[in-house]
Amino acid sequence: MSVYHHLSVAIPVLDEQDNLPHMIDRLRRQTFRNFTTYICVNNEEQGYGFAQNQATLRQLHSVHDLPLAIIDRSSPGVGWSGKKKGVGWARKVLLDRIMADHDTDGIVVSLDADTDFDDNYLEAVWDTLNANPEYCAFCVPYYHPLSGDNSLDRPMLRYECYMRHYIIQLLRIGNPYAFTALGSAMAFPLSAYRRAGGITPLKGGEDFYLMQKLAKTGTITLHFSTPSLSHATVRPQGRKSSRVPFGTGPAIAAGLDTMDSRYPFYSPEGAAAVKATFDSFPTLYEHDVETPMSPFLRQQLGTPDLWSPLRKNFRTPMHFTRACAERVDGLRILQYLKNTPAYRLKSDALPVDFRRSSIEELNTYRDQLFVQETTLRLKNSSGITQ
Repeated sequence: MSVYHHLSVAIPVLDEQDNLPHMIDRLRRQTFRNFTTYICVNNEEQGYGFAQNQATLRQLHSVHDLPLAIIDRSSPGVGWSGKKKGVGWARKVLLDRIMADHDTDGIVVSLDADTDFDDNYLEAVWDTLNANPEYCAFCVPYYHPLSGDNSLDRPMLRYECYMRHYIIQLLRIGNPYAFTALGSAMAFPLSAYRRAGGITPLKGGEDFYLMQKLAKTGTITLHFSTPSLSHATVRPQGRKSSRVPFGTGPAIAAGLDTMDSRYPFYSPEGAAAVKATFDSFPTLYEHDVETPMSPFLRQQLGTPDLWSPLRKNFRTPMHFTRACAERVDGLRILQYLKNTPAYRLKSDALPVDFRRSSIEELNTYRDQLFVQETTLRLKNSSGITQ
């Protein structure tokens, strides 16, 4: 018997008329049929993508064999204006509409228009979340296919290896923020979405902040419940983009020159320092101790007294420890590692050189990290309440 009764697919769209036919075909071929696809076609009022989006709307209105809910935030008079614009607002509009239609009785699968996935993808997500109602979200495994264009594939592999290397470090220490949040590769029950307070409509990073909020309310799963699907992925394109301030698209557009400073690889010692800090939380309930992250946290939070306010507000060790984990969240961990030069690996510590190694060598390294990550994903899922 299903816990949930409907599945909604949420897709923000801006200038995607070339990708939409494949997306629509993928949705047509799904083995799971009890779903509605919500598409928000969006751009700034008379801004970039207007003409292309008008063609997209015509494309979508010609589809009659799939249940589509088309939200037009592109045509004159309904495009974005002022500060309310971008993919974060598109996702919020989509989720607000889905909540209005289904309240909390369903699951949302978030996709992007350039993403490929298998015919049983929606069924696999449905089965995973229905079989495990304790999960508040699903960060789905992802894999960027090679394009055949060296100028795109090289920075894409560099960025993806950075993301995988980082998450592997957090998975190894069992950190509750060990997940990669991609808007094209996440799903969650509507009830959990409401409990977390909904999405913050940022210009970029809204997917990460949503998953972080969800991680503070429950357990995020990182793998499908069916063992035969342990290596299944969604496959977003690795392409240049300037639509958001950070993420895969802007990293590829910026190229390799900026990546060593913006997206460094971190040493296991950095993860060990994070683990030591989290391991100190039960002791901190009794009295102050210095943790590896304490100097950074005092500076970042602007207070010399990190823990006594939490002791006053949370009177049991369990609630205090959880409050500490909510304070030292995924953003704080990343900031701490990024602002501690000693934890940055030098390029010669890696088995490949992203400027000189062949694409085949870089892809082999990416695949090795993918296997390591998959193995660790299967061992533990993330969640503060775990």
